[in-house]
Amino acid sequence: MTRVVAEQDRVAPPPQLPKRLGRRDTKTVREALAGWLFLTPNMLLLGLFVLVPLVWAVVISFQKTNGFGVGEFVGVANYERLISDPLFWRATANTLLFTIIVTPLSMGLGLGAAVLFNSILPARGVFRSILIVPMAISGVATALIGVLVFNENNGILNTLIRFIGLPSVNWQSGGSAAFVSVVLVTLWWRVGFNMLIYLAGLQGIGPELYEAAELDGAGSWARFRNVTVPLLGPSSFFLLILNVIYSFQVFDIVFVMTGGGPQNATSVLVTYAYETGFVTRDQGYAAAIGVVLLLITFVFTAVRWRTSRGRDLAE
Repeated sequence: MTRVVAEQDRVAPPPQLPKRLGRRDTKTVREALAGWLFLTPNMLLLGLFVLVPLVWAVVISFQKTNGFGVGEFVGVANYERLISDPLFWRATANTLLFTIIVTPLSMGLGLGAAVLFNSILPARGVFRSILIVPMAISGVATALIGVLVFNENNGILNTLIRFIGLPSVNWQSGGSAAFVSVVLVTLWWRVGFNMLIYLAGLQGIGPELYEAAELDGAGSWARFRNVTVPLLGPSSFFLLILNVIYSFQVFDIVFVMTGGGPQNATSVLVTYAYETGFVTRDQGYAAAIGVVLLLITFVFTAVRWRTSRGRDLAE
């Protein structure tokens, strides 16, 4: 028995000591530390100018305050008020309608322009630049150009309409016409960005895929539907999220062109929150509107991300 135990002790390996970090491990740690050092200023700025105001807005949404002095805590009274506020529901409906119209149109027009300008087209660089020009100016400047075009008294569009003998359109005083004018100016501003993203995606598709589809007898439409559209899925996902978020947060174009009028026909959630917070000075209620808007955007993004990720895993 003693001999067996001695043989086991002799055969058993000695306890392993912790290894020191090699050169490669040390380099990895240094690279990680360098990365965090580069990220730290951005994270500090993000926390200071995004997270802190966001938390403070949630706190204010539970108060009754005009922005001066200490607010009065009212619990969920501001959120209960939203349920019975017809102006809030009108602004919500306008925001949803604006999103439903602008998002698919801007993406569809951007995709069509990208496919056209990715082909052999004379002076395609010039046309690309023309379509991308609105991206170089702010939303306020774009809206001011829209005012010059859609002014119902002496605007460029009504002048042309009257020149050909047709009655002018009430772009400011007519509710539906005002909404259409905002949509058209927004499309002019957003299509170039969508085209740019789709164009980058198209240039990443290898020509051998189209050649293989053509050899299999696929026509132009079949190649577009079965090759181009599926391979542009990541670009479409990115643009869908971005366009929906922008549409829910639209403010500058609506504020400059119509101010939410006439009779709240173009009022959206952000303009209604602005009017409530800075005109009527009911900042607690305005903060509640902003929190609801944030929740709607977050829920849509989470659902779209989950469905897209589930479909990718299934494939």
